[in-house]
Amino acid sequence: MKAVQFHVTIPRFIYATIFGKLFKSAHYGPFSMLKYVDVPEPQVSDAPNDEWVKIRTKLSGVCGSELNTIFLHDSPALEAYTSSPFTFGHENIGIITEKGKEVKGFEVGDRVAIHPMLPCKTRGIEKVCELCEKGEFSSCLNFTKGNLPPGFDNMLCRDTGGGWSPYFLAHQFQLYKLPDSVSNENGVMVEPFCTSLHSVLRCFPKDTDTVLVIGAGMIGITVIAALRALGTKARIVVLAKYKFQGDWCKKYGADDIIYLREGDYYENLANLLGVTLKKPILGKRIVVDGGFDVIYECVGNDTAVNDALRFAKPGGSIVLIGLVGTTKKVDWSFSWFKELYLFGTNTSSTELFNGERIPTFQLAINWMAEGKIDLEPLLSRKLKLDDYKKAIKMMTEKGKHKIVKIVFEFD
Repeated sequence: MKAVQFHVTIPRFIYATIFGKLFKSAHYGPFSMLKYVDVPEPQVSDAPNDEWVKIRTKLSGVCGSELNTIFLHDSPALEAYTSSPFTFGHENIGIITEKGKEVKGFEVGDRVAIHPMLPCKTRGIEKVCELCEKGEFSSCLNFTKGNLPPGFDNMLCRDTGGGWSPYFLAHQFQLYKLPDSVSNENGVMVEPFCTSLHSVLRCFPKDTDTVLVIGAGMIGITVIAALRALGTKARIVVLAKYKFQGDWCKKYGADDIIYLREGDYYENLANLLGVTLKKPILGKRIVVDGGFDVIYECVGNDTAVNDALRFAKPGGSIVLIGLVGTTKKVDWSFSWFKELYLFGTNTSSTELFNGERIPTFQLAINWMAEGKIDLEPLLSRKLKLDDYKKAIKMMTEKGKHKIVKIVFEFD
């Protein structure tokens, strides 16, 4: 079968580093680390134990996580948590076609969403780590241990495979049944929505707060959707790049949209807040008398992080969702000067909701089944896997193609 894989080699890394600065296609061309290759179809007998299933992929999303890896935006430090070559695709739904004899609660033919993380329970570790014990398995201490090669999620582990292929393996711990009332198109949105939902529950605003969402792509939009689904009455302001993104943000509950390319967005944000900007001798202007109570940073670049630090109210909170890596031009002075609370967040795990601990995936699926949340309209394009280069190019030209989410569709 065909799969889109990432093969980490020093020569190809050097090539992409040098020529990628000249043209983006160097990161997914013939000499890059990205390859469209023939690989053996996985079998349950290949799995480390009998707790695994074989998944026939139905839909698999194209996410900023893959793009960060392809375009070498991730910190090299994270390579320790991967094993190459690995198959991309961590936003997945599919059909169970084969199961191990120890799999309980799932049958061949079940349609499932697959949580991508590979914590203790997926690695055959009987005494789970302290964080997994608490349900915080996205922070597992054993992503490099157990009976699997390193990889904190399925797309970064060479032995499990990922959704950018017709079949892959998943552990029963990763599986969530999709009820008939949840479409495939909503089902494939569970993983990105849960990333936002988990982030919002890490730092939930008060009804009297003013919130800033920096970035209006898939994650920014679903942060807004999660905030409103959870019932907050906080004022939500969004910093967006494109008009079509702002329209989606309004649809899902944003109050105000400030556009990066319409006038002076610093001045526009300051006027909206009623605060004062001051220009230091060097660097960007800063807010000196207020700011946003909570900021969800959903971009992950230096500009977005700098903006968050400058516009956060003293004593306020910043949630870093945008996969920020090695920074070069971030001035972290305001993190201590304003005594800010900084929250990191990594995909999702379980949440304390209405006094009970529940997997983020299950909460999202329940809401979709009840009609409380509908993300299907955000699906912009369905492509075949052999169009992977087209998908990557379109994701880098979101404004031109009005892209929120692209998925690969399999027969």
